[in-house]
Amino acid sequence: MVGDKKIVIPDIIKSMRPQQWLKNTFVFAALVFSRQYMDGEKVLISLAVFVIFSLLSGSVYLVNDVVDREEDRKHSTKSGRPIAAGRLSPSIALSAAVILALLALAGAFFIEPVLGVISLGYLLLITAYSLVLKRVVIVDVLVIAFGFILRVLAGGVAIEVPISEWLFICTFLLALFLALSKRRHELVLLEGEVSGHRKTLSEYSATLLDQMIAVVTSSTVMAYSLYTLAPRTQIEVSPRLYYSIPFVIYGIFRYLYLIHRKAEGGEPGRTLFSDRPLLVDVLLWILAIILILRFYPPAG
Repeated sequence: MVGDKKIVIPDIIKSMRPQQWLKNTFVFAALVFSRQYMDGEKVLISLAVFVIFSLLSGSVYLVNDVVDREEDRKHSTKSGRPIAAGRLSPSIALSAAVILALLALAGAFFIEPVLGVISLGYLLLITAYSLVLKRVVIVDVLVIAFGFILRVLAGGVAIEVPISEWLFICTFLLALFLALSKRRHELVLLEGEVSGHRKTLSEYSATLLDQMIAVVTSSTVMAYSLYTLAPRTQIEVSPRLYYSIPFVIYGIFRYLYLIHRKAEGGEPGRTLFSDRPLLVDVLLWILAIILILRFYPPAG
């Protein structure tokens, strides 16, 4: 029995996709842009929300891998996933998913009932995505982007901070950009074998995705720029937040370069940590935000 646990537990953790938990850092957006990152209690609450969303997303990844195990076995890289490879049984995976989801929801409702409702909504949304919505063209990427908005909203509700509508828009557009980039990467990677894998991919084309990415790219840069210049941002965050715009532009352009010239974009987290210029740019953006918030306090 002990030997089984040594095999099963690592496979459960791997199926929860820890490398994807980087997405859940969006719960810290409210903490940072409300300038409350020095409040120890709110930092701990935000960390708890991060754990909650990591458990929720991990539980749905387990369900997703059970549902997609036959398709994954035909994929060049997904075939190595524990469930597709037969190392983790579907029944154990589903049991682990239920336990993780219940623990996360219990924690969310304990912190704040509204946070619990948002967390439940997020769980239902991404479960619906895994079971049905990921097979609906265009809706699939919109649902992914909306999931990021729920992360930001959860982070704000947990520490009782109102969030700018511009921050929601920026989050939605950036998430949409990453989702479309991932679809393009999958499409190019599979080439003529698309029909044998996820059916939704056959509804896309590289040209269509390039057009969508172009629209979202320009919209993201514009939305972030308008957010930094918005009167509410000037009063509540900093009157000089627009100093960070060049880092956002470079980061998006660099990501586009990696998509088109290096065939990257399939895993945003992996791309971030494997490409040094992009990683340096993100770190510089974070440093710029910290310095701006420190030396240029709100005008109000």
